[in-house]
Amino acid sequence: MKVLITGGSGMIGRALIASLASSGHQALVLTRNPQSARLPGGAEPVQWDAQSPEGWGHLIDEVEVVVNLAGENLGGLPWTNKRKQILRSSRVDAGHALVEAIKMSSRRPRVLLQVSGTGYYGTSDEATFTERSEHGSDYLASICVDWEASTQPVETMGVRRVITRLGVVLSTEGGALPRFLYPWKLYVAGPLGSGKQWISWVHIQDVVNGMRFLIEREDAAGAFNLTAPEPVTNETFGHTLAEVMGRPFWAPVPAFALKALYGEMSTTVLDGQRVLSERLPALGFQFTFDRLRPALEDLLKEGSRSFLVDQA
Repeated sequence: MKVLITGGSGMIGRALIASLASSGHQALVLTRNPQSARLPGGAEPVQWDAQSPEGWGHLIDEVEVVVNLAGENLGGLPWTNKRKQILRSSRVDAGHALVEAIKMSSRRPRVLLQVSGTGYYGTSDEATFTERSEHGSDYLASICVDWEASTQPVETMGVRRVITRLGVVLSTEGGALPRFLYPWKLYVAGPLGSGKQWISWVHIQDVVNGMRFLIEREDAAGAFNLTAPEPVTNETFGHTLAEVMGRPFWAPVPAFALKALYGEMSTTVLDGQRVLSERLPALGFQFTFDRLRPALEDLLKEGSRSFLVDQA
């Protein structure tokens, strides 16, 4: 099987490519910087501008699967107006380019997997969200709505489309976990803000397994929450991480300090949502890591702890 992947040089993309390669599948990875792209062995980088099919659109005729992971990292920089425009356009423009390439192709892929996030549902300390829930009205929700809509036209072209709404992905290769670990390096870890905000997390192995499951299931279509069955509060997450790391868990970091430091981007840690995956288990998918402590123990096993703390 040949798979075309956008955003393949990121944390999730690299893990997915490695998994596909282990099963003998080939990955073509659209990237703006083919020479410097960090890709697992066997993956073929292909130049693109993330805005149009120019120079690569013909490759659609060669692949059975398209995976759209493209999008600038939501963290790392304050959400200035310019940054917010980049966050949205990097997602929407990439989706539109894929639609245009598929429209021009002589042989359509059988499935397109569109990544999204649980930010689609907005935030709440009380509500529980499933795939049946409506989208929220805040900034992250609006990005997710537009992100998902960017590839919707392929459904009228006979292409099965699957949307994966990812929770907080836990991995040793990047993402949220090193940021959670940083306070332990300073021995000042504690709940962020109230500590009552929900974290709907998922182990990177289950992300990859879930994506491959949905690609291979011909009866899978539409939106699927890719989150572990046991969401936890920020305080519970911190206590569990402290126990696994053998470190103290002290006073909370006040919300006003995080807002002063990160501005609007602080919503990614101060607000949360309790999201459950109903549709994946209904199809027979089983999470390898359904509880937080075993997931953290797997990721922070001996040999990984020092690296994560050093890199946080």
